[in-house]
Amino acid sequence: MDPKPKPEEPSIVPCEVCLKEIPHSEALNAEAEDYVVHFCGLDCYRAWKANAEQRQPTPTPEGKA
Repeated sequence: MDPKPKPEEPSIVPCEVCLKEIPHSEALNAEAEDYVVHFCGLDCYRAWKANAEQRQPTPTPEGKA
């Protein structure tokens, strides 16, 4: 008699913005500079992107400060 296979728990990742736990297979992700971040939906992704753009310094032309 073969033992019944046990279902595997899906790997869970936290949303980068709201920290909601979501299955890795359903997470939206974006590559940041050195790592991958996960989002539960487009609203959190947009909020993260807007916040990241605000943190970036505005580039200045060379030789002008």
